[in-house]
Amino acid sequence: MANVRLEFRSSAGDADPQARPLLVLGQLPNLQRAPWAELKGKLFPKVTEEIWQSALSSLSPNPTDNCPLYLNFATVAALPSRVSRHNSPSAAHFITRLIRNSLPGGANRCILMVCERSEVFASACAIARAFPLFSRRSSASRRADKKSVVVEFLVTGQNNGPMEESTLKCLESATEGVRLAARIVDTPCSEMNTDHFVEEIKAVARDLGITPLIIRDEELNQRGFGGIYGVGKAAEHPPALVILSHAPEGATQTIAWVGKGIVYDTGGLSIKGKTTMPGMKRDCGGAAAVLGAFKAAVKQGFKDNLHAVFCLAENSVGPKATRPDDIHVLYSGKTVEINNTDAEGRLVLADGVSYACKDLGADIILDMATLTGAQGIATGKYHAAVLTNSEEWEAACVKAGRKCGDLVHPLVYCPELHFNEFSSAVADMKNSVADRENAQSSCAGLFIASHIGFDWPGVWVHVDIASPVHAGERATGFGVALLLSLFGRASEDPLLNMVSPLGEDNITDNSDERDSKRRRLV
Repeated sequence: MANVRLEFRSSAGDADPQARPLLVLGQLPNLQRAPWAELKGKLFPKVTEEIWQSALSSLSPNPTDNCPLYLNFATVAALPSRVSRHNSPSAAHFITRLIRNSLPGGANRCILMVCERSEVFASACAIARAFPLFSRRSSASRRADKKSVVVEFLVTGQNNGPMEESTLKCLESATEGVRLAARIVDTPCSEMNTDHFVEEIKAVARDLGITPLIIRDEELNQRGFGGIYGVGKAAEHPPALVILSHAPEGATQTIAWVGKGIVYDTGGLSIKGKTTMPGMKRDCGGAAAVLGAFKAAVKQGFKDNLHAVFCLAENSVGPKATRPDDIHVLYSGKTVEINNTDAEGRLVLADGVSYACKDLGADIILDMATLTGAQGIATGKYHAAVLTNSEEWEAACVKAGRKCGDLVHPLVYCPELHFNEFSSAVADMKNSVADRENAQSSCAGLFIASHIGFDWPGVWVHVDIASPVHAGERATGFGVALLLSLFGRASEDPLLNMVSPLGEDNITDNSDERDSKRRRLV
């Protein structure tokens, strides 16, 4: 599905399905509520109302089902009618699967998404995941013409009606961010080393009119970034710390998103095995998500100071590689004894969050990373793990995940019981746990938090996306929608406000009260 241009329209217009193949997609109750008058122009004369009703009566989603309406040119597909409390009401994961399996072929196609307005954002991001951008198949390079998919939302229930222009613009920004993040994660290190990643950041900076701050190679060492430098110093392409800053007038607080950008992870001298190393091009998923979300957030009018901090390195093997037993001094000033060079993500992030605290003066620091294989064991393939010093933000992350489709679930936050796993006889701490059966993912996050201090008065949130960053062999762009939703109330965009953790019920007509509630969350 590479080489596809995705376009969101308030109306896709009428067309014979044989000329423009069509997929109608939604939960069965929503499909049954869709008026035939809204569907007729996209199906008639090939599909009559009787055929449409007959197809709906034949659908039995468990969890999904589909039915051809006319040869291989028109299909209706049903999502689960009900989902559990830890899933998104939009059934976002099933949307992506159904599109990949049920969308008819053709150069110009249409998706008619039938859903409630509260599910539009999550559904759009799920649709975007079905159309990855990266491909090096020879057939793709020979094909000059781009395919096009037009998406129209048919909103049912309360607050229905066509999509406003502002909503379509938000969906475009968000889905571009999702696909950008997925493209970076899918690209192998031969084409996405630290130099290439810096160029990706520069391209976004140019688009937004921002000048990036770039600290690279020996300058990292000289300025005390012992974590990033120590991890990346053995690679051909040097490590980097890159910062994008958005500082609008009237901002009342400062937010920093810190992304782990390990463009490839061999494990270093504690080298990975032949079965666990393939796929490590995805270890930059956190930084990729931060880049995609930052671009979309700024485009949609972010009202507070927002910094994107990218911790970029290739964890390679060479004469300059960090050895187990080496001791690094990180940007926080703390010393770390290396007992596992494959626990490198926490080292670069420790430098990143410390910089966000000391130099950027952030009130809220969120780091996002493909940090631990144990995350998939703790919260599974579909739910990222969240660890935070704030109970309010823990609940907000879970709620944001359900609203946007990037699902998350909490980890245990208990530094007084877990941080002693990093005890060292010769340094402030080691970088890997003593007992791998004692909440590995929580401990890894606590290592990062220790470099801003467990008594730091601000909000710290850690999101481990190791498993949901990909589905099979394809990247998902996970994290972009989550960041946009979680910080939605800091946006001028009405749709992002609606999918924020506070939700519509907290919005009143009093602008001062609304602003006060936004500031309490963000």
